[in-house]
Amino acid sequence: MSDHHRHHHDHDHGGDHGRHDHHHGHFGSHHHGDGSKQSLMIAMGVTSGILLAELIGGFLTNSLALLSDAAHMLSDVAALGLSLLAIWFAGKRATLQRTFGFYRAEVLAALLNGVTLVLVSLFIFKEAYERFLNPPEVQSGLMLVVAAVGLLANLISAWVLSRGESHKHNLNVRGALLHVIGDALGSVGAIAAGLIMMNTGWYYADPLVSVVIGILVLLSSWRLLRDTVHVLLEGVPVEIDVKKLKKTMLEVQGVRHVHDLHVWTVSSKFISMSGHVAIREGVDPQLILRELTQMLRSRFGLSHTTIQIEAEEMHPHVEDCTHCQE
Repeated sequence: MSDHHRHHHDHDHGGDHGRHDHHHGHFGSHHHGDGSKQSLMIAMGVTSGILLAELIGGFLTNSLALLSDAAHMLSDVAALGLSLLAIWFAGKRATLQRTFGFYRAEVLAALLNGVTLVLVSLFIFKEAYERFLNPPEVQSGLMLVVAAVGLLANLISAWVLSRGESHKHNLNVRGALLHVIGDALGSVGAIAAGLIMMNTGWYYADPLVSVVIGILVLLSSWRLLRDTVHVLLEGVPVEIDVKKLKKTMLEVQGVRHVHDLHVWTVSSKFISMSGHVAIREGVDPQLILRELTQMLRSRFGLSHTTIQIEAEEMHPHVEDCTHCQE
């Protein structure tokens, strides 16, 4: 292989940038810290307890608002369980069959979380419609007590999940936090409905609040589903500007052009980049590699990069190249 045609992997392990420094340990569980796992377990325990309380309270009081919130919490327990399962899978080492390990299990769990949120909202709308046609009497006093306890528990769970930075970078923790926030808003709605029915006897407040809860659940699922599908379609992470990235790479002295440039998210906090770089004749490819990888890491936070160095004469008509991005 000539010096002008090299394939380079950089995983931020240091050492000689001219080597293939690939280590399967890079795909370890340190991307998913024990803090995220502990937070999810605490939230799951609290949510499970309140699920039982609201389910029993909903049947005793005949409140759709409580039953709707309980249904939402049931999806939360399943979602939190899936999140914990995804963290366990993501911690498994990569294999020859799954060279990226099981990181995408996190993304799939987040997608399932979003889908369950949509299904829960549709269930709430259906039940609310039936109650609008024939609103039953609701035991408002007990409903208020159960909803208040649920609100307190949801606030505790939200506080646990929002500690640190996990909810900003981990799709699963973020999905779980969205579930819990939706529950908290549902509890607020149930309290409001209970107060209205206690003071006025207007039982339409129960299905009305349930519809509001359903809309909140639906809205909270939209962004999670959008971001998760974007990852599964290997879209460019929102924090990366590909045009700026390419322009910066072209500013490296000796780089003639850049093509087949791809940036995608494997999982939370794990962004990969690959690209082909044509260099001028007589330029040391090792110096180009070193400068590019250091620049990508410092300017764009890209530590998992694959760069193919090519001689300029391999692409004499770069302007006519159909696979060269603008």
